[in-house]
Amino acid sequence: MAVHQSRAGWINSKYSEELAQECLEWIKTITEEDINTNGDMDNFYETLKNGTLLCRLVNNIKEGSVKKINTSTLAFKCMENINAFLEAAKTLGVPAQETFQTVDLWERQNLNSVVICLQSLGRKAGNYGKPSIGPKEANKNVRNFSEEQLRAGQGVISLQYGSNKGANQSGINFGNTRHM
Repeated sequence: MAVHQSRAGWINSKYSEELAQECLEWIKTITEEDINTNGDMDNFYETLKNGTLLCRLVNNIKEGSVKKINTSTLAFKCMENINAFLEAAKTLGVPAQETFQTVDLWERQNLNSVVICLQSLGRKAGNYGKPSIGPKEANKNVRNFSEEQLRAGQGVISLQYGSNKGANQSGINFGNTRHM
């Protein structure tokens, strides 16, 4: 009998304690707050679930990113904090596809997506003079060609066109049928 894993269990199986720990250490560096940087799922969740630390994080990256941080432990106030963090993260340059849904953190549905968002924010922090984490973002490599260079390029035959000189399609097998 096959064992079926729940969707949340499958999603959270992608969670990396190493990356979560790196995120927490980075948050500790940026905010200068004394937090437990153990990357296990329970600590990661407990440290971030009310959203206040996340709001302080974006405010330390760019002052005034979140105007009001709720200190209440009421569920909707904590979710407001998480949502305010997400909006600020997008403003700081985190692509929408690298953010998470508020319930991913609040209901512990997908902590891996929270890690992805923090890693993305960590790459953007360097743009604001703050320490960054994760792989360095690629710089734009804009190339400007003159009209003469563009015209010259139109006459070039790409390798694909010229590399199959001796090839023909007779005798090629497609499944069990021989085409000639």
